[in-house]
Amino acid sequence: MTHSQLPQAITEMMDDLRRFAMMLTRDPVLRDDLVQETVLRALEKRDLLHDPEGLRSWLFQIMRRRLIDMHRSNRAREDREDASQWIGPDYHPAQQDLQVRLNQIRAAFSHLPLDQRRALQLVAIDGLSCRDAADHEGVALGTLLSRLARARQRLRDFEDTPPRTETVKGFHS
Repeated sequence: MTHSQLPQAITEMMDDLRRFAMMLTRDPVLRDDLVQETVLRALEKRDLLHDPEGLRSWLFQIMRRRLIDMHRSNRAREDREDASQWIGPDYHPAQQDLQVRLNQIRAAFSHLPLDQRRALQLVAIDGLSCRDAADHEGVALGTLLSRLARARQRLRDFEDTPPRTETVKGFHS
């Protein structure tokens, strides 16, 4: 048998290959994958077939080795998947955008009128109750609540506007 006759000889042995693969795997899907892998490997390595009379045993040997390789590959993949459960996420969002936005919010906060900024700082940042903040500022509770509401509204308005992007002369974002 010549190398050009090998595909025909393998085709004639397909039933034997399927039976042997089924005996090894006991799974029709895996059987078909194993037969395909075996035929592909045999055609790729046809130069290694020294005795054409031993084609059947050569194919069966390739099949056994391919099955072992498939099991090792699956086991390694499962080990990697198991290990990946203990590893933190590889994705970390870029911090630059968050930092820019935080700087913009700080700027918006600093541009609030002083009375509104003080009211918001005392209640939202320092954690005082509205009553204690009003006493601290020496104003009526209603006045402090009004300042707080206006400050929050201005910051909400700021949040509703898209972030400004600064352009450098000659560059556009």
